[in-house]
Amino acid sequence: MKRIIALLVSAIMLTSLLAACGGNANSTESKKADVKVVTTIFPIYDWVREIAQDDADINLDLLLDNGVDLHSYQPSAKDIVDISDCDIFIYVGGESDKWVDDTLKQANNKNMTVLNLMDILGDKTKEEEVKEGMQADEDEHEKGEEHKEGEEEHEYDEHVWLSLKNSALFVDKIADALGKVDTQHASDFTANAADYKNKLNELDKQYQDAVDKASVKTLLFGDRFPFRYLTDDYKLDYYAAFVGCSAETEASFERPSPSSRARRTSCSSRRSCRSRPRTAPSPRPCATIPRPRIRRS
Repeated sequence: MKRIIALLVSAIMLTSLLAACGGNANSTESKKADVKVVTTIFPIYDWVREIAQDDADINLDLLLDNGVDLHSYQPSAKDIVDISDCDIFIYVGGESDKWVDDTLKQANNKNMTVLNLMDILGDKTKEEEVKEGMQADEDEHEKGEEHKEGEEEHEYDEHVWLSLKNSALFVDKIADALGKVDTQHASDFTANAADYKNKLNELDKQYQDAVDKASVKTLLFGDRFPFRYLTDDYKLDYYAAFVGCSAETEASFERPSPSSRARRTSCSSRRSCRSRPRTAPSPRPCATIPRPRIRRS
């Protein structure tokens, strides 16, 4: 009797093992069928989600956790692994993402599609500017002295997603990238992108209407100013405590003299928006909401 029971137990265990092996094989097949997309900030994540919707097998990942500043973010080991194996990687570009180049060199997927928003924007990328009344970083003067006379250092504003017009351009590029990786749903991506751009255009009209009706067209901002693209879109003027990527976060009543506040194209920070050879805008331009992970099927 004991021998029979032992044989039955062995048979059950063998069946379970085979079932488990079969399940893993199916799981692997399913995983291979997925399109893995990794994004750095929430606005990009949201664009992909709006374009993909429920029409495709999308494994969508957001890297930056809630409250993480884009300008000081460094990827974890897990983040690097996620990027290494993904099909599409989308990031902002600029000085804050200087870690990306080394990460991509180590990527396992050599056929990965990589979208750099600042590269997509090209010549429309705006240089940082220091407006009258802005408080400079402590090392700004020293940095200026280091530059040779006649040598100009161009530093670019990374907050490219805070423009509805830019967003429409990025949405088209993302839809095209998704369609090339998942050809079966390419037409769906195009249609979803068109619907989303209609929403962006409607919001753009509302913004313009509000600006047209405003008696005052100057913004006062008591912090780092990330809305350069938005103010230029609607021909608004602004005054702010710091440039968009300044390392300083505490404003002071002390201001440099007018003669020393010449308009310059400087991000005035070691963690600046330097370098570009290379739904609506998020209300928190340098931070994200809690990390959501979705799997569409």
